[in-house]
Amino acid sequence: MAETHETTKHVVDALSLVTVVGTLVQLLPAVAALFTIVWTAIRIYETDTVQKLLGKEKSNEEDEGKAG
Repeated sequence: MAETHETTKHVVDALSLVTVVGTLVQLLPAVAALFTIVWTAIRIYETDTVQKLLGKEKSNEEDEGKAG
């Protein structure tokens, strides 16, 4: 189940990159750029570094769920 979640994240990350490139060459509308900004912000927020800066640490349950 965790592999599916990670695969989905990678697919959306790739779509985000394509959106950035498309926006820069003016092939896609500004709405696509907004999607990319929001998605990138969410991904940055989820990083371990930002979570530590915010004082949020992973619980043991989350760590165990990713390991198995």
